[in-house]
Amino acid sequence: MAACRAPPGGTAPDSSSEAPDCQTRINRLKYILSKKRKTPLSARGHWSTWPAFASGQTVPRSPKPCHAPEERPPGNKQVLRTIPKPRYLERLESYLRKELQSLDLTKKNSQELKLQPYREIFEFFIDNFKTYKPLLSAIKNEYEVTLAHQKTTIRALEPLKAMITTMSEECTQKILALQEKERDEINMLKQEKQHLLKFIDNMKEEKSSLQVQVERLRTSVAEEYARYLNEYGARKMLLAKLNDMYNERLDRTRHQVQDVKGEDAVKLTLALKIARQDLTKAQVKLNAMIADYGDVVPRRDFESLEKKYSDLLQEMKTLQRDFDQLHKEYETLQEIHRETAEERDNFRAELQQAQRNRTPRPNWAKCSEVIPGGAARWGCLAEGKTSDQLVDVLLEEIGTGVLKEINVFPGWGKGDTVPVYLRHDGEVKNKKLTKKDVVNILKDVWKEKIALEQQTGKRSSLPEFFLGYLQKKYGDAAAMEWSYTLYENMRLCRSNHVLSSFYDVLTGKVGEEQYHGQNQLVSNLQKELAACDSSNSGSLTREQFSAAVREAFPLKRKESIQELVDASRYRLDSTEDLIDYVSLFKEDEEGNAEPFVAKLRSQYVRERREYLRELRSKLGDLTEVKADDLKTAFCTIDPDIDDQTLDTYVGLAYQVRREQPDQDVVPTETALERLLAGDVRRAGPSPGERSTTSLEEEQADFQD
Repeated sequence: MAACRAPPGGTAPDSSSEAPDCQTRINRLKYILSKKRKTPLSARGHWSTWPAFASGQTVPRSPKPCHAPEERPPGNKQVLRTIPKPRYLERLESYLRKELQSLDLTKKNSQELKLQPYREIFEFFIDNFKTYKPLLSAIKNEYEVTLAHQKTTIRALEPLKAMITTMSEECTQKILALQEKERDEINMLKQEKQHLLKFIDNMKEEKSSLQVQVERLRTSVAEEYARYLNEYGARKMLLAKLNDMYNERLDRTRHQVQDVKGEDAVKLTLALKIARQDLTKAQVKLNAMIADYGDVVPRRDFESLEKKYSDLLQEMKTLQRDFDQLHKEYETLQEIHRETAEERDNFRAELQQAQRNRTPRPNWAKCSEVIPGGAARWGCLAEGKTSDQLVDVLLEEIGTGVLKEINVFPGWGKGDTVPVYLRHDGEVKNKKLTKKDVVNILKDVWKEKIALEQQTGKRSSLPEFFLGYLQKKYGDAAAMEWSYTLYENMRLCRSNHVLSSFYDVLTGKVGEEQYHGQNQLVSNLQKELAACDSSNSGSLTREQFSAAVREAFPLKRKESIQELVDASRYRLDSTEDLIDYVSLFKEDEEGNAEPFVAKLRSQYVRERREYLRELRSKLGDLTEVKADDLKTAFCTIDPDIDDQTLDTYVGLAYQVRREQPDQDVVPTETALERLLAGDVRRAGPSPGERSTTSLEEEQADFQD
């Protein structure tokens, strides 16, 4: 309100945004104020320049500030005099108090209402003090200009506040998407962890059983050793008994010989002596043999035990290696578990923060009460769509409903910035077309344009051709009515592919090559499916359909192929094997395609974005890029790209033709935006996918 009133007698603030109602309200307040307070504030015969009337109060008299210290009167004595408070000042203060008490300070603009009485008092000062009126008016003007500038600044910052709110919601949605993605990875890691823990338990049980077998074998070896010791002692005793029996036998034989033959005693004595010497030598040798080989087992038993020992030792080494490997894996799992626990805690904290900051999910079922067609139509519109897409559908329904109630459109004018198909002054009649009519007209426009380009061999501008088509078909007078009606329908119906794609190409958001590129993909797939259908039945098995899709799109990943196969079985039971591929490419009367074609188009957009994201990563931190650097980056991420396609992409990024020389550098983001608007696709597999494919082929050959 500070900028709504100019001070009397001074220059008004430089503000071109004064509202007429604001000035009228201020004039009314001035009139009421002058009418109510005419006596105390306007009676100039009663006001005075205080302290002129001195009649009873005292005030200390001090020297003037401009006097030098030596000119001031000596001593600390002060001359006292009496002065009263001016009656005019008292009336002004009383008026100010009453005005402030009468204000309602609970309103939103209470501060502006409170400022108005002070402004009125200041204006009375300016009017009555003629000498200081220019200076006081200038001061008031500067304050008014400053207040107006501050209000302008506040109004300019309000859109920023709304933008911050929007960005906060977008960040919240991104956080929820990341949390959903990470949740799947965490569940997968948990399952892998449980599997590894079970594997560790099995290995532990196997180790325990092997330890039991080793203990059992040790006990068996000890028993065998004790048995061999017993046999050794028994053998020694048996040898001693045999020696005694042999000596007894020799003595008995000698006595018998003596009795029978009666040989010479000297000869027998000599023979006995020699026999005893031989016996002593044999006994010494036997004792030496017993001492040396008493603990020796039979070679057959030794080799058998040695073989068992070698087998057990090798088995123990194998178990030890397995145990060491399991121990390392166990430590690794512990580390992974610790990191996973930390990530889980972080994600839990982020989830709690997101839950505190998130907005409640709307109840979309309420929309069926206001959408024409009721719950059945809303169910068809909302099937398989996200919240963001549902908002677009709801806005489209509301916009088309409002569009039907509009009879005329305001013209955009005939300026150079206005598109050629919207250049018109004055109002334009609304044709009130249905979505079916709009789809048929736009399809006919594409058909006529493609036929003309094939005939002439030259690419024409879609905006100019669009206007020429309408003028040729409906005449120059009604062309603008059809143009405005079609444009408004395309602008509102963003969920329809025919309308949205035509609108994007018409307004220059994307290149016309994208539209033809998507149609070419669909056409190639139809031809490949028809080629696989040898019986012309219109149906293929799941394996045949998957093989045909892989043949038509050799660069697609397995996940993308599986998504297309799942989309083709959208309305089939799990037990059905035949896929009616002809029905997958049908459209309804409003141009809406089946989920299979919609999935194919969404994959086209996603693969292009991934391709350009790899290109941006390869360019690194470059803020500006040269043509040679861009060619090098393309060849690095796409080695199979040919020279003609490479020149086309570079020309698209630099907005030049192929035959023109290379231009200067352009900002990297600008080049990427231009490439995103065109039909830029991968020509061959990426280096990472190529190496993975080669490895799989080598493994397959090795297995064969």
